[in-house]
Amino acid sequence: MTGQRDRWAELTGGQAGEEYAQRFARLAESGHDVHGEAAFCAALLPPAARVLDAGCGTGRIAIRLAELGHDCTGVDVDSSMLAVARRAAPAQEWLLGDLARLDTLGLKPGFDLAIAAGNVIPLLAPGTEPAVVRQLAAALRPGGLLVTGMGLDAAHLPLPEPPLTLAEFDHWCTQAGLTLRHRYATWSGDPYDEGCGYAVSVHSGPAT
Repeated sequence: MTGQRDRWAELTGGQAGEEYAQRFARLAESGHDVHGEAAFCAALLPPAARVLDAGCGTGRIAIRLAELGHDCTGVDVDSSMLAVARRAAPAQEWLLGDLARLDTLGLKPGFDLAIAAGNVIPLLAPGTEPAVVRQLAAALRPGGLLVTGMGLDAAHLPLPEPPLTLAEFDHWCTQAGLTLRHRYATWSGDPYDEGCGYAVSVHSGPAT
């Protein structure tokens, strides 16, 4: 651990797992599509791909991608969220750990794709963001993809103001050897324009 609490823990006290899962269950029951992130990633993946769900929470995305035939590992620092994921899919790999120290978890490198959805990047511990991006990049196979989704304004974040800019995030990705390939405003693939409140980004590592 880095010794500094992440913004998510400051907001929730690390006890939000059950409430978070119930919120998405209600959305699903009311007819909302709660698998947009998984569908987005599935369109980018080869069959039976290895996926790292970074900041996996209750496992919603990783479980859906596993149902679609992919080999998914979830990592999260919130034990209450992981408890829900482990109950829902006990056969999948769920690891408790800090993304800034991903290399200490014994993961085999070579993931085809790493996803950090659900405002994972903006809710990291302040100052750890560049290290997390480096760790995620290092976990990828050559040419592997980093897919992220993040709010860019208060309307799309559980925070009074955004803690980082998209330009800063892109800079950290560049430093980690990643190149921006695509950017969208939603998980449905709507075009991104400057000033959008949300960004879905696809970065890739070098092919060799």
